[in-house]
Amino acid sequence: MKSPLLVTCFVGLCMWHIALSLKICAFNVQSFGEAKAKNKKVMGILIKILARCDLCLIQEVRDAKGEAIPTLVKDLNSFDKSHAYSYIESMRLGKNTYKEQYVYIYKKDVLQVREHCQYPELERGEGTNNDTEVFSREPFIVRFHSPTTLVKDFVLVGQHTCPKTAMKEIDELYTVFNGICKKWKTENVVILGDLNAACSYITVRGFRAVRLRSDPKFRWLIRDEQDTTVRQKTHCAYDRIVIHGREMISGIVPDSAKPFNFKEEFHLTEDEALEVSDHFPVEVDLKPNHRYLLRHEL
Repeated sequence: MKSPLLVTCFVGLCMWHIALSLKICAFNVQSFGEAKAKNKKVMGILIKILARCDLCLIQEVRDAKGEAIPTLVKDLNSFDKSHAYSYIESMRLGKNTYKEQYVYIYKKDVLQVREHCQYPELERGEGTNNDTEVFSREPFIVRFHSPTTLVKDFVLVGQHTCPKTAMKEIDELYTVFNGICKKWKTENVVILGDLNAACSYITVRGFRAVRLRSDPKFRWLIRDEQDTTVRQKTHCAYDRIVIHGREMISGIVPDSAKPFNFKEEFHLTEDEALEVSDHFPVEVDLKPNHRYLLRHEL
């Protein structure tokens, strides 16, 4: 029979480990712009969601004035004074008048941005497709340094695919990955966002031929049977987190990858939740570097 003291210590260590892990999120906030930034109820829920994340990719930022994200980050800093939040944003992307931005919001006292680029800036390798027209919105790629985790250097590839061309765009992310390996000499890569990788936008047979899916070196952390949608009538794993690299794979906290159901967490009706987004965020935790944390008394 285990001693109650040993059980308490074990539980305490597990909780300490979880508390010090680094949470990476991706959230399609569905047309985030001036209207949502002025809605106090929606912003209050968004702030609570983002405060859970050390690093979050925001998608579907539609704000020609460029005021919504600064307002969001300012409110986030006011809400959580224990950290200093900052952001890095892409250019406005789209093939026609419809434009979106990718934005990474991160705790700058925990993470540092090393470098970033839009997909066409990558030096793509020989024998690749090199078709920049595949993407409706080119991936926004940012390299982060994280001294508090076992994986100290990793690249995030943010992508929001066009539903009609989702499989083609997901396949082309394999080319993007090869470009990252060549340009930045790293294999610790996380591809994340609303990939529309489910339901009517994906065929089972066609998906098997998608390089990002068929290559066993890539781990799809959000499973096909999971639901990342708010509406009760839908059940689709549109939003995904895909990782690559031995260090990255071993650096993930087991079973931490999941959608965050803010509707249930904050006791919202479906209509109230849909005011925020029709997607749930997806998230995963990186294991902490306990030696570093103990040295710096964190």
